Amino acid sequence: MGYDDPGRGAPVEPSLILPSAVLANVFDDPAHGEPGRDRVAVHVAWELVLAAGVAVLTGLLWRDDPAALRGDGLRALLVDVVAVGLFVLAASLSLRTAAVNLAVGPVAVATALHVAEQGDRGMEIAVGHAAVVAALGGLVVGLAVVVLHVPGWAASLAGAAGVVVYIQRRAEPVLVQGGYDHLDTAFYLFAGFAAVAVLGGLFGAIRPVRRLTGRFRPVADPARRRGATAGTVVVAAFVLSTVLAMLAGVLIAGNTAEPVVPTEGLGWTVLAVGTALFAGTSAFGRRGGIFGTLLAASLVAVLLAWSEARGWRISRWTVGGAALGVGLVVTRLVEAYGRPRQAGADPQTGPSGDGTISSGWSVPRPAPVEDWPPALPTRSEDTPADPWDASRWDAPSPRRWDGGDR
Repeated sequence: MGYDDPGRGAPVEPSLILPSAVLANVFDDPAHGEPGRDRVAVHVAWELVLAAGVAVLTGLLWRDDPAALRGDGLRALLVDVVAVGLFVLAASLSLRTAAVNLAVGPVAVATALHVAEQGDRGMEIAVGHAAVVAALGGLVVGLAVVVLHVPGWAASLAGAAGVVVYIQRRAEPVLVQGGYDHLDTAFYLFAGFAAVAVLGGLFGAIRPVRRLTGRFRPVADPARRRGATAGTVVVAAFVLSTVLAMLAGVLIAGNTAEPVVPTEGLGWTVLAVGTALFAGTSAFGRRGGIFGTLLAASLVAVLLAWSEARGWRISRWTVGGAALGVGLVVTRLVEAYGRPRQAGADPQTGPSGDGTISSGWSVPRPAPVEDWPPALPTRSEDTPADPWDASRWDAPSPRRWDGGDR
């Protein structure tokens, strides 16, 4: 039994009358994540905490070393923020796609060594060669992840091992040859990085974009392939994250007067991934904030500058490990309070026949008509007869004036 549609005149099944919340998510594919819009309140709350931390550390740095926030000291600090920020941006970009790139640190160190050696030939040539190699390397690792469908951390760790072999061929520190002074463009570099980080966060907060970038994130068996679209996104993320790490290496080489030391670079990887998690990017992929990358990179750079002003020697491993520890807690908060509000039921792949829609919504069907109670109660046998009952007037007994003697 259905309801009549006055516009068409055709009956409408009650089970097809869905709430507006269901209709808003009707095109969401549960095979690619929970239907509904991710909540951003948890990101806003955490980013307010990060902003407060940046303000406190900046005040401490001003108290202990005011020159670090004036003139060339401020320019050098801004370049450090951009360098750390490019690392964080590279790590968070790959984390969003659920295929983290662990080769960002070795790539940056290898780029710094290359720029230091080839800088006398011109920065454009040195950076151009490094960019081509970084893009090709990211493409190879991304294709390995997609074609073999293996975890991104495993494939990128293999790529990092190959880059470390290149670094270990240089036993002595390399003095930067030529180059240009990054302090002259410090404000432009910081403004460009801030624009890319914030606009990227805003763009990633759009619901279709967020679902697209996190499509490689497993929702059932992690070994199942996620489709050509997810693979394309992962390959593009590996290429972009590797190029961003290369640009961070260029700033590392140009923002110091000391020789570039050939280290393995894994400390930079720990710092990058830890700060990305600390910024609010989920370790599972897909979810992330808007201002988190900018604020977390600023906090780490100011922390390192303040520790140097205090005379403390804090290694990148210490800062990166602490950021990783806090970042794991942040990931738990983001996953618990950033999920869609409607993601309470497990998604199903098709209708189950009992009113359950394929997106996980359940709409109860109406009771059968034959089970409805009758409009009037059934009269029992010992109920007194009603003198005005119509059946009494329809009795076959003849009327008095209809007798046979008349």
